[in-house]
Amino acid sequence: MYFPYFIAYIVIGFVISLVFFLWALKKGQFKDQERARFLPLEDEPEPEKVTVTKFNRIEAYGLIFLAIAGLGATAAVLVFSIFYGTK
Repeated sequence: MYFPYFIAYIVIGFVISLVFFLWALKKGQFKDQERARFLPLEDEPEPEKVTVTKFNRIEAYGLIFLAIAGLGATAAVLVFSIFYGTK
């Protein structure tokens, strides 16, 4: 049976989500709920021109790497469960 691999995958995803949710609570991301409903009514100033720095590029490459690593891990779990889960 390959169910333990999927259960482990789901549990790891849940733990990571829980860690980020608790981090957001600690940083006060959900404190001002009354202000959120008025945000579409506010006039926004013109956005400034964005300059690309070396840090921005490194950050973008890091995010791309994390996305590819996550997709690779998902593919590895699926392939492993297909080929070795039936034995």
